[in-house]
Amino acid sequence: MKITEITIRHLKMKLKAPFTTSFGTFDDRDFLVLEAKDASGTIGWGESVAFHSPWYNEETLQTNWHMLEDFLIPLILHKEIKHPDEVNELFKPIRKNNMAKSTLEGAIWDIYAQQTNQSLAAALGGNKDKIEVGISIGIQQSIEDLVGLVDGYVKEGYKRMKIKIKPGWDVDVMRTLRETFPDVAFMADANSAYSLADADTLKQLDAFNLTMIEQPLASDDIIDHAKLQELINTPICLDESIHSLEDARKAVELGSTRIINIKIGRVGGLTEAKKIHDYCESNNIPVWCGGMLESGIGRAHNVALTTLANFILPGDTAGSNRYWEKDVIEPEVVAQDGYIQVSQKAGIGFDVNVDTINSFTVAHKTYK
Repeated sequence: MKITEITIRHLKMKLKAPFTTSFGTFDDRDFLVLEAKDASGTIGWGESVAFHSPWYNEETLQTNWHMLEDFLIPLILHKEIKHPDEVNELFKPIRKNNMAKSTLEGAIWDIYAQQTNQSLAAALGGNKDKIEVGISIGIQQSIEDLVGLVDGYVKEGYKRMKIKIKPGWDVDVMRTLRETFPDVAFMADANSAYSLADADTLKQLDAFNLTMIEQPLASDDIIDHAKLQELINTPICLDESIHSLEDARKAVELGSTRIINIKIGRVGGLTEAKKIHDYCESNNIPVWCGGMLESGIGRAHNVALTTLANFILPGDTAGSNRYWEKDVIEPEVVAQDGYIQVSQKAGIGFDVNVDTINSFTVAHKTYK
């Protein structure tokens, strides 16, 4: 491959309903979408999952654009690339900025899969025709509202419910859900809202037979999570703490986590995500694919990654209609009875509707 042209677009899409976590409420979602063109004319697509503000981590949409324009794109344009794994090596001199890196790397994986006439899932080594999917539910105005949402998603067939929690919205919430839905697979996602001082509260969650509690403590911590895991029975899943294979190795060896959430953007791209998957598989640590309110482009990458063998827990990749009146891909991602069928079409498996993308675009720039 030789990338001859790259276009960055800033998209703004309105969510169907506000989404609330312990660190904020979102009514709209801003994205960077990257279009890369190979010398042969093949076009690949990538998506930045960074938010407009540094709520989730230190990256933002604006810093991603800066990193892409001033550092990452110059490392790729007009270079000969035989395999997308080489991009991971080319980007190593640039520290962190994983979401920016994954945006460009994802587009190159898409091109590679098309040029080798295989789906992105097959190019990654995936072996599933369909994937199990769960759903992530934000903090609601009342427990009654939450119960109503869960009831609807259970009827739609979703295999797992991820419930956002924070201090004051935790034990009573999960108790009510468990009493109402005794057989549903629930997990709690804290988004780093607690400290070790809250161990007694988190211990109470053991009574509700949760699949896991995700990232209860600080976003950069693995030490205190190991201490907490000794105090509670519910498996701890790490999210924000894991940015690389090395982070995963250290967390597993310390006993900080029994499950890992792999987010492509958080770890710097599909190549690093696959490395973490392979390490966890060899160490009997289940993994699952977390969501970041992606458009269809990022969602397609998540679907492909989830076809790898050790993604044995349902991820966050719900159908497009969960979030958007109209997505940017055709056909949209559809979840039916808790499953998404994996496209066998070459590349990301979906057609990108450029007219729709343009209708959501608020800024763009092309690099040659």
